[in-house]
Amino acid sequence: MAAGAGEFADPPAGVLEEAAAAFGLLSSPARLHIVWALAQGESDVTRLAERVGGALPAVSQHLTKLKLAGLVRSRREGRRQVYFVGDPDVVTLVRVMVGQLTARASQAPAVARHRGFGA
Repeated sequence: MAAGAGEFADPPAGVLEEAAAAFGLLSSPARLHIVWALAQGESDVTRLAERVGGALPAVSQHLTKLKLAGLVRSRREGRRQVYFVGDPDVVTLVRVMVGQLTARASQAPAVARHRGFGA
């Protein structure tokens, strides 16, 4: 079926695979928290581990996966490796999703729990 007025054509299979892989990486609460933190500003692994409450080796492994997928980038500053989100669209996506869910949870916690979005 051809795309009609106002509809988008289906993306190529490769694009869907790449998007699914990115969403798969972001489906981990720990990795999502890391991306959320990096969306607020760049950080080294030590400060990032302190902020997200993770063990340094675990945060480092998460950063490696995110970096391999192209969701996170890094640069050297002396002896430190500084991480940041290199794609502004990823930052937008994460901010919108987390922001919407946070707003829903604060407005109607009972509804959010009923739908499976709350504690």
